[in-house]
Amino acid sequence: MNIFLKYSLFYLLLAFSNLGLAQNSNETLENILSFEEYLGYVKKHHPLMKQANLVLSVGEANVLKARGGFDPKIEVDYDRKSFKGTEYFDQLNATFKIPTWYGIEFKANFEDNTGSFLDPSLTVPEDGLYSAGVSFSLAQGFLINERMAALRKARFFREQTKANRDLLVNNLLFEASKTYFDWLEATNAQRIYASFLDNAKIRLDAVERSVELGDKAAIDITEARIALQNRQLNLEAATLKRRKAALAISNYLWLNDVPLEVKDNVIPVNPELETLETVLLLEGITNTNALVSAHPKLLSLDAKINELTVDRSLKRNKLLPKLDLQYNFLTTELNQVNNFNTANYKAFVNFSVPLFLRKARGDAKLANLKLQDANFERVSTSLNLQNKIDAVQAEIESLDTQNNLIDAIVTDYATLLSAEERKFFLGESSLFLVNSREQKLIDSQLKNNKLLIKQLTATASLYNALGISEPSTAN
Repeated sequence: MNIFLKYSLFYLLLAFSNLGLAQNSNETLENILSFEEYLGYVKKHHPLMKQANLVLSVGEANVLKARGGFDPKIEVDYDRKSFKGTEYFDQLNATFKIPTWYGIEFKANFEDNTGSFLDPSLTVPEDGLYSAGVSFSLAQGFLINERMAALRKARFFREQTKANRDLLVNNLLFEASKTYFDWLEATNAQRIYASFLDNAKIRLDAVERSVELGDKAAIDITEARIALQNRQLNLEAATLKRRKAALAISNYLWLNDVPLEVKDNVIPVNPELETLETVLLLEGITNTNALVSAHPKLLSLDAKINELTVDRSLKRNKLLPKLDLQYNFLTTELNQVNNFNTANYKAFVNFSVPLFLRKARGDAKLANLKLQDANFERVSTSLNLQNKIDAVQAEIESLDTQNNLIDAIVTDYATLLSAEERKFFLGESSLFLVNSREQKLIDSQLKNNKLLIKQLTATASLYNALGISEPSTAN
């Protein structure tokens, strides 16, 4: 064997010794974006994270709005009519009301009415008339009414918004993780094709030299050139895929409300599984059943069920007759409470009931059906979540075995290719067999890359299936 072929073989074997997925020596810390750093940017700066925290504010606002139904209220009615010098009437009615929980309302009132044509029933003493009393419902509206139901449902809605916020954050981080892994897969594939492109160039140069020396047939140059062109084609396709993946990553990278773009010289880093579990808050989890019972999706459904339960109670209460009572003590002197005399009063009674109650019965039936539907949904969702978690855990275990197997396969294919290359330059093999061995090695490395990404994605899928969420940063 001449000295040129010896050196060609040496450099070819040296190239094959570096076919792994390791980073190039010229990659510095400045152009590396680790998974931990990337997810940190997403958690801190992504608009959807801020939007998710706004959901909590919506729940709080609804509770505040419902509490407004129990706010004390001041009402002032003033009505006056004067025509051609005659005062027909001058009416002043000022009321202070305090609503309470069980449909009871306390009220203080002042009336001062004068005029030539005043309704006799509105006649009051010269200095006006004070009254203090209470109004309440004894049947419909006593144990539950619209005000009480609105506040209860608002509180459950607040719990539901928190669960929905956790779901939104969980899904955002899961999708962001998958996008990072897609970028990592495309980057690794590009590295693989770039490595084999260098080998194809070295092999073509060596074959051309061997043909010049008469050691190889000229047709080997054509075959070596076709192999090189295929590697160039594969590399170009992989480069395009990596660029598209980098643009997808850019959708998740923001800084101070300004979107960032990942440049071509920025590369991802393959995270260790232990690091990935720490970042995704999976470290130390042993009892998945406890996490399922506290899953945000189930908590959201529980809150929805509680809201529907309140609504059903309100609709059932509508089946009762209306019996509204009001009683007011009357006095002409505000500062002497003892002047309130049970003989001086104003009372009011209102009773009504529909004869067939068809509207109330229909509403109660619909409310009950909605509640049953929500309970069925909760049972189904709980089962689906548990099965999904079990499936993901089984996938993680299987992928761990598959990755160990594919590592061994890659090593064996690299050994076969190295041996075939040696035989080829000794004249005991053909370029076709070398290219065939090399293609098998390429395929196995690409499969190794794909299985690695599947394992990372499966770990992120477990995070998603468990519904783990980040703590809220809302004020």
